[in-house]
Amino acid sequence: MNALETRTRAAKAAGRKLLVPYVTGGVTGNWTDLLRAAVDAGADAIEIGLPFSDPILDGPVVQESSHRALLRGVTTRQILDEVTRLTLPVPLIAFTYANLVLHAGADRFCAALADAGVDGLIVPDLPVDEIEPVATAAAGNRVDLALLASPATTPQRLHEIATRSRGFVYAVSVMATTGEQSTVGAAGERLVTSLRQVTDLPVVLGFGISGPQQAAQAGGYADGVAVGSALMRRVLDGASAVQFGDFLTQLRTALDETGGR
Repeated sequence: MNALETRTRAAKAAGRKLLVPYVTGGVTGNWTDLLRAAVDAGADAIEIGLPFSDPILDGPVVQESSHRALLRGVTTRQILDEVTRLTLPVPLIAFTYANLVLHAGADRFCAALADAGVDGLIVPDLPVDEIEPVATAAAGNRVDLALLASPATTPQRLHEIATRSRGFVYAVSVMATTGEQSTVGAAGERLVTSLRQVTDLPVVLGFGISGPQQAAQAGGYADGVAVGSALMRRVLDGASAVQFGDFLTQLRTALDETGGR
């Protein structure tokens, strides 16, 4: 197993709920301080968004964070160069879109991730039917390609996604773009239940985790949560790395209280 899956499986075996925060690369000049704050707050892995001009799966908050990074002139190469200089004790996961991966060439792209110390990759607009050659390139560079499943995914495709995913399976709680929600709907719980019938990989629920209450709710049945919009909203509003970390600590505490259920 590669580094990401080793970490996620170990957490699941220990009864620890996974906390996977998202940070848009280059959103601020000191964006890497957010990664360090996430580690200090108890993150088990961190998604790093590689800014893209048309992030179709992302809601307004993450879109704006990507837009701000692009206005700063940030490029994928610059982000990876900054990541290379980091020494963080948790796996890093690149979150980006198929255009960037395929334009660079899947093998070249995944090799660049590996060289920078990135352990995982999420490409939300890449259907499971079309994951080759990205899956092959990722495996060849020891990068775990985590796939997404939604409440609308058919049972046959759900099985295929669970079989081909590495690191964890990303369960999308709603049929919508990313964004905060007041509650986590029942569709997410049904999806997690269905996935657990076809895989022993950890299942991480994302889309709509806006605070400790939603984290605790999702942690009651999922193996962990992915959190993006709630974090990026705070960053866009001027939150410091300390404040960013304080919010994540609240989520960590909420998840720990659900551990072992």
